[in-house]
This record gives sequence, structure tokens and C-alpha cells, in this order.
Amino acid sequence: MSSVLSSRRSCLRLAAAAALLAAVAPAAKAADFAGKTIEWVIPFSVGGGSDVWARFFAPLLAEQLPGRPTVVVKNVPGGGSITGTNQFQARARPDGLTILGTSGSTQFPYLLDDPRVKYQYKDWSAVLATPTGGVVYVNPDLGVKGPGDLAKLRSHEMKYGSQGATSLDLVPLLAFEMLGLNVKPVFGMKGRGDGRLAFERGEAAIDYQTSSAYLRNVVPLVKAGKAVPLFSWGVLDDKGAFVRDPTFPDLPHFIEFYEQATGAKPSGIAFQAFKAFNTAGFAVQKGVFLPKGTPADIVETFARAFQAVVTAPGFKEKAGDEIGEYRQATGAAAQKMINVALDIDDDAKAWVKKWLTEKHGVKLAN
Repeated sequence: MSSVLSSRRSCLRLAAAAALLAAVAPAAKAADFAGKTIEWVIPFSVGGGSDVWARFFAPLLAEQLPGRPTVVVKNVPGGGSITGTNQFQARARPDGLTILGTSGSTQFPYLLDDPRVKYQYKDWSAVLATPTGGVVYVNPDLGVKGPGDLAKLRSHEMKYGSQGATSLDLVPLLAFEMLGLNVKPVFGMKGRGDGRLAFERGEAAIDYQTSSAYLRNVVPLVKAGKAVPLFSWGVLDDKGAFVRDPTFPDLPHFIEFYEQATGAKPSGIAFQAFKAFNTAGFAVQKGVFLPKGTPADIVETFARAFQAVVTAPGFKEKAGDEIGEYRQATGAAAQKMINVALDIDDDAKAWVKKWLTEKHGVKLAN
């Protein structure tokens, strides 16, 4: 099967899965967390998109869980999220008192057979899946305003604070490659929040943040004239095509930006890889999981709680302000979306692994 056809079918399956937001079936019994503290592990540093996302959901989840427990976010950064996720895999007990929040930066090393990965998505139970977007922005000192300034953008050497080439930063790195930009990634950032801080300090001239972190931390920079947004990653419509992100309707998505900047439509294996990993990294970017062996009643209790959160009056408006206007999936629908996101086209995967080795010196399993 060709990369194009496989990628399109994956997109369509994602769109179909996203429509499965029916209420979770009533449980025979519900776990009670009265007097308990639930630890929500976020394997990223404070201030990044995943941290903002978890801190938005945590109090809402606490209100909906039986017994109204305390839900605390625990940041365990390192290795582009591999460190904290490996710890969750090895240490989390199946009692409902430890949950994990992942991002595309957690999915990509898993998909690319990164030897540091010791975790298995198939071991966990998904209870929430959250699509998101992201925005690329640059230092205003570059004099770049939009796609018409591509030549000027190409003329600068720009540093970019990155968590690692196999993290979610793979998507912007592929985009920069396609645009022919002279970007020098500085690897080792513990989270996207650290990349933004490097940008604010003037150590990096180009950056991107996921929607939640962009809304909270970068929009003020844009309003102050300290950052210039270029494009979003876009979202998938019901036909599997990329369209403008509803959270950023005035910004072109990457494919639009590319076409306006170069006068041609993107094509080739690099573009197929970009689409595949953009789908895996953003269309189902974040997930909440319970560890292996968690009893069904606890899994169902969390799924029902998240369903109550996302269907509560006023949730859409709150989410739009904090994490963006994206459709949330819970329970079985969330699990199906995660499964689709982890189904990457073989040709795209092989090309990316070769490119990562040749371009960035990343050693991956064959």
C-alpha cells in the first residue's frame, strides 16, 4: 500500500474514531476515592503544553470522581518524556492512585523503536484522548511577517530549543527541513516550556508550542511584539484533510504556508512522513492512562468521570480559553483513537528513521 493511501486511511479512521463520543455504559459499581490523593504523572517540565493541559483537567477530574479526591500533577521531566514514562511503566500500582499523561513526544520514541523506551502502550488503559494543535513563531528581529518572507527566513541561522529529535519536535524539524530553513536544534530541553524560555532569553530565534502553552504563554509575547506567529499545524476534517485550526483561524496551517511561500504543493516522501507523524503527534496528541492490571471498575470510573468533565455545561468555553477548541474522546473511543494514532505507515516510518540517523545522528533499532 502506498504511503499516500495509507496516510489518508489512517486520517479517515482517526476522524471516524473521533466521532465515537457516546457516553460510557453504566458501571456495575464505581470505585470510591474519598480521602485519597491521585498522582497525575506528567513526564515533562512545568510550563509546557502537557503541564498546562493536565493542570486544566486535574481539578475538573477531582470534582467528578467518586469521593472527590485530591488530584495532584507530578512533573517527572527528562529524555523528552521517556524518563517519567519508563518510571510509570515500572512503578505505577494498579489501584487508580497513579495516572499518566502522555504527549506525541511520548508516542514518537515508541513508534521509532527508540532503545531508551521501556514502556508499552498496549499494557495501559486509555481513559481520555485529546487532540491539540501547535503554532510556530519567530523572533521579530528577523523581520519576517509571513510566507512572503521565506527567502529572508532562509537567510538566517536559527537555534531551536528541542527535547530531542524523536520527541514531538520531530514534526517541526520535518517542517523546517521541507521549507529549507537553516535551523540548528539544541537538544536536551526537558520540555517545550524550556524551549520557550530559551526563546524568551534570546537564545533561540524560532520556537513552537502546543495550543495550551501557546495560548497561556506565547499570546502575551505576540501582543507585546516579542514574537511573530507563522503557522499552525492544522487539524483534520471529517475527510482526513488538513484544515485551519479552529483555535487559530487567522493563521495558515503548515501546508497553506508552504504553498504560499514556495508557490508549489508539498509532495514526496518527506511530506508523507510529515503528514503521518503530524497525525500521530497532534490529531491524538495527549492521552490519560491507567497502568497494567488496573481493575475494570477503576478504569470505567475514570472514563465516566472524564466523560462527565467534557460534557459539563461551560466546558467547551473553558477549554477554548485554556487548551483550545478540540474534540475530546473518553473511554472506548479514547482507546480506539490511541490505537489509530500508533498505526504509522511503514514507508514513512522507515524514511524518518533513516533521516534521523543521517541528519541528526540518532541511533534507532532497525
